[in-house]
Amino acid sequence: MTDAASAPGRRYLALFLPFLPTERLRRQARAPSSAAPDEAPLVLVEKHRGALRLAAADPRALALGLATGLTLADARARVPALVVADADPAADEAFLGRLADAADRYTPLVALDRPHGLVLDISGCAHLFGGEQALRDDLASRLAAIGLTARSAIAGTPDAARSLARFGAPAIVPPGAEEQAVRPLPVAALECGSETVLALSRAGLKTVGALLDRPSVLLSSRFGEVLAAKLRRLAGHEDLRLSPRRPVPACLVERRFAEPVAREADFLAALRLLAGRAGLLLEERGQGGRRFEASFFRTDGAVRHIAAETGRPVRDVDVLMRLYREKLAALDDPLDPGFGFDLVRFSVLHAEPFEVRQESFDTNRVAEEETAALVDRLVARFGRERVLRFAARSSHIPERAGFVVPAPGGMGRGGMVASGLAAGGLATAEVWPVCEPGEPPARPLGLFDPPQPVETLAEVPDGPPIRFRWRRILHEVAHAEGPERVAAEWWRQAGGAPTRDYYRVEDSEGRRFWLFREGLYGREAGEPRWFLHGLFA
Repeated sequence: MTDAASAPGRRYLALFLPFLPTERLRRQARAPSSAAPDEAPLVLVEKHRGALRLAAADPRALALGLATGLTLADARARVPALVVADADPAADEAFLGRLADAADRYTPLVALDRPHGLVLDISGCAHLFGGEQALRDDLASRLAAIGLTARSAIAGTPDAARSLARFGAPAIVPPGAEEQAVRPLPVAALECGSETVLALSRAGLKTVGALLDRPSVLLSSRFGEVLAAKLRRLAGHEDLRLSPRRPVPACLVERRFAEPVAREADFLAALRLLAGRAGLLLEERGQGGRRFEASFFRTDGAVRHIAAETGRPVRDVDVLMRLYREKLAALDDPLDPGFGFDLVRFSVLHAEPFEVRQESFDTNRVAEEETAALVDRLVARFGRERVLRFAARSSHIPERAGFVVPAPGGMGRGGMVASGLAAGGLATAEVWPVCEPGEPPARPLGLFDPPQPVETLAEVPDGPPIRFRWRRILHEVAHAEGPERVAAEWWRQAGGAPTRDYYRVEDSEGRRFWLFREGLYGREAGEPRWFLHGLFA
């Protein structure tokens, strides 16, 4: 929380859509509105305490004396030619979210203001549209074009702007004049609960100005500090910053068009230009981007956000454009320009320090770079959750020693680094064990899940097998190494699993297997069982 006087340039636009539920239905031409004349009154109902009551009404219904909370039976008795539909709060919320996406054209700092409202932090943005009045008029005209009634106000705090839009006359309040602007508002503008509003009214305090004339200490002692805090924010003395619904990007560049563009070559050229500008900004900061988002704003208010990510910090234009061409080609719902895009924005959602590498003839480094580029393209085409890689985990249990993570999440600045998120959300930074030069691997790369049972014959019960039968084929053991004893993870498994003794064996034909005996002879099992867990290459 900051003192508004310490941040005189902060400005907020509050938007209120009083008839959003009914206008949403009429705009989408759903059954009730399309089946009835457009001038017929429309109400939305929901069940409350066993009775259908009005949850929302359009302006025509309100003009006829209907109001929310009225039972449907009473409403039909007053207005027989009433069009009725079921309320759908989830659809209203989704529609409000789409409007918030469209409002991103004015500022990336957009917050939902339930019910049926938005608040935009337009600090430093208004001059791009010709001033605050021009920005407000542009927003109002776009909403009117899609059939929405809107009330808006601009002030130095979000609370003041919100209260003016919902309870007062929509206006643009000059900086520092919030207290004078909110004085005529009713105490309901504080939205402090019906009981508090009733108590204030009985005490003769019916306007915000009447409360401002009273000492803050008296109000706090009688109605609590919450009321006093709301009053300070409403009067512009404190600024409670917005919590944007979308993360603030590390870098943002955009291109506005005097005339909408609809050809793919045109908006891709604009995207390439923006990616180049973003790369220069990142270069100045010594950073590279890991997550990117291209936003295409249509003239009818629809917005498409297309995200891409890389396994290492990137700022090369050619790499980014190759990724976005892959993304566009793989879209299930192709990018439709409609009547054209009038704004294209490119955002770097996450950036990291960029490591400048010296060119060398190291073939391993070249292979790592090519692998990372391949992974990025696969992710762009198939999605992050479909491109996986193996990562190591600190566990001596063979089937728990590795797990899969999305490939980009584990790509480090040096290539394929074994890091990521393990099951349960614990971060790991384990590396795969490396065999001694000239020595065979201690464990096979691939394991059977579950291990496959085999029939064995051993010289002694706790010794290596001399022969075993797997898939109806008898294998004579020529060489055996082991045992490698693996005990259960007692801190994970209550009671523990049987101990395993692993052997690397080679049959008479040179094939190598990884077998284990489950259970210690005479202590954990009377007759231990044998399993084949993997094959060596």
